[in-house]
Amino acid sequence: MGKSLSLTEFVALIALLFSLIAIGTDMMLPALGIIAVDLKLQTENHAQLIITVFLLGTGLGQLISGPISDTYGRKIVLCTGISLFILASIAAIITSDFLMLLIARFIQGLGISAPRSAGTAMVRDLYNGRKLARVISLAMMIFVLAPAIAPLLGQFLMISFGWRSIFTACTVAGLIAFVWLVIRQEETLIVKNRQPFLISNLMQGYKTTFTNKRVIISTLVQALVLGGLFSYIASAPQIFSEWLNVESKFPLYFCGIALFSALSNILNATLVEKLGMWFLSTCAIGFNMIFSIIILSIYYLELIPIFLYLPVFIMWSCVLLFTMAMSVGNLMALAMEPVGHIAGLASSIIGSTSTLISITIAILIGMLFNGTGLPLITGVTILAIISFALNLKNPRNTA
Repeated sequence: MGKSLSLTEFVALIALLFSLIAIGTDMMLPALGIIAVDLKLQTENHAQLIITVFLLGTGLGQLISGPISDTYGRKIVLCTGISLFILASIAAIITSDFLMLLIARFIQGLGISAPRSAGTAMVRDLYNGRKLARVISLAMMIFVLAPAIAPLLGQFLMISFGWRSIFTACTVAGLIAFVWLVIRQEETLIVKNRQPFLISNLMQGYKTTFTNKRVIISTLVQALVLGGLFSYIASAPQIFSEWLNVESKFPLYFCGIALFSALSNILNATLVEKLGMWFLSTCAIGFNMIFSIIILSIYYLELIPIFLYLPVFIMWSCVLLFTMAMSVGNLMALAMEPVGHIAGLASSIIGSTSTLISITIAILIGMLFNGTGLPLITGVTILAIISFALNLKNPRNTA
């Protein structure tokens, strides 16, 4: 048992597993308006639930997939989760009811929770400390290409074959990940390190996780950062369409913004072993906070003409996704570092807690959409201020 792949192939595999979450999310963005019309939704804002329900399933699923991976191993849990994702994608293809679509999306999220928790635990099985952060950064660098390309691919599929073809693409991506994982990756959790699936073990794991100050703060900060990110992802299609009047070009803009944010992972992978996870995450969150305050003031006080709204919003979006991409991997590494001995359970607790909090935030901010980008920018600014204040209290040690 153990690491059988080269670092390059292992990082690529982990990146693909993480990317299934982005593929299941971002490929849907151009289709939300069409789905709202096709399925006759009375309130267009409800189309955002296609995104948030999927992420909700991802958050809840981690409570199950993480602990089970500590008992039975990472690989079997990953294969089972991806299989569930594939089956739910097929169900979404054939449904014609919005409620059934949301159920299929929720099940998709449950299945894809395995790469988030068991995949992270697999990385922690093999690496620790700043090396762990570097591997995650390298995987995230590739992973960011998925949300960059996904909206463009989603738009192409939607125009060419209808919005249901997007779920066909999800099915194909899931099959590729499943076959690659089965054929190439060995189990990383050796038998002697596995934990029996007992309530007492789970309770002890929760106690170990939630009595560690670094884990608690890193998880809360990650939740707030992700809350801003998910709010942006859910609201962006409407903002570009109704406020900025560039609906057809949204995938292109989103692609450019996501590709720019990928540079943060290159920078992070280069610097993290020298400067540490805490320093880089704090700098990223702080810069986002200051820049968001400036942009919010510009829009709120109407300091620029309307024709500059689009370029300024794109500039803010680039900074937002750049700093968030740099923050999330470091915060996960910070949270996982003290609990490597229960990596599966810990990753599920950390992942599910941060995801559920962030989804709640995203739903609240998303439903405040009023035809402008001000509710989103205001929400992200408040989250950045709180995140920065919390991370200043995060134990640094050598992280």
